[in-house]
Amino acid sequence: MLTHLQPSSAAPGRVVILGAGGFVARALATRLTASGIPVVAVPSRQIDLAAAEAGPALAALLQAGDAVVMTSALTPDKGRDAATLMKNLRMAESVAAALAARPCAQLVYLSSDAVYDWRHPLVAETTAPSPTDLYSTMHLAREQLLGAATVAAKVPFCILRPCAVYGPGDTHNGYGPNRFARTALAEGKIKLFGGGEEMRDHVFIDDLTAVIELTLRHRSTGTLNVVSGRSTSFAEVAAQIAARCPKPVAIEPQPRGGPVTHRHFDPSALLRAFPQHRPTDLASGLPRLLATP
Repeated sequence: MLTHLQPSSAAPGRVVILGAGGFVARALATRLTASGIPVVAVPSRQIDLAAAEAGPALAALLQAGDAVVMTSALTPDKGRDAATLMKNLRMAESVAAALAARPCAQLVYLSSDAVYDWRHPLVAETTAPSPTDLYSTMHLAREQLLGAATVAAKVPFCILRPCAVYGPGDTHNGYGPNRFARTALAEGKIKLFGGGEEMRDHVFIDDLTAVIELTLRHRSTGTLNVVSGRSTSFAEVAAQIAARCPKPVAIEPQPRGGPVTHRHFDPSALLRAFPQHRPTDLASGLPRLLATP
């Protein structure tokens, strides 16, 4: 649930985006710049948050009126081992050290719906987090580490937990709309685990960046799941993509690697926090994904 410290929308003085080379960060920088909000996008080559000197370097960059958005993370495709976990935790430790030295106006942390156990078929903000692997453990640990740091520094803290994000510019090629679209256009096929029965919620990249901008404009604090509120089977996603492609696409079943799981989200908290927000449905989002050069 969110609390708005600014009930009326007001642009932040400046937004510092950590992890500037990533999918969400690039889309967010584009959106904020178009809205006339000054942006400082910080890539890892400028400040490697996992490095020992990162805390002081970030503190030197920050100004008191800044809002900081942390999108930096090593995703599962970069590693699922203990070394990756510890590197991710060092990133959060560096941000915590920077805030202790130079408190800012707000911290927004981009977490993940992975913090929720898959045994919960319907997830809301009141669902207790229960990580099931090192990646989900990392996000929950970073939430807690940054939460303690922001309390100590008296910095408003907002945690956003998006479900699977799709859209133009994706860098992860995760199973779902992004991978399906790529292979459909490039190879004329979509590989589907089993029968693709699993139900999932997919949020369009523009929806996620819109919600981030709203949390910045309202200086929101608390925790919010960023979702569409509509779960669709992978089979249906594949069929919709295949139907929209200019050439025939074969949908090829593959051996299933695990049990069938479903996930649905209650979007009530999102719609209460931002009544003006209208999630993009797949029928509108997929054509924009497929139109990407």
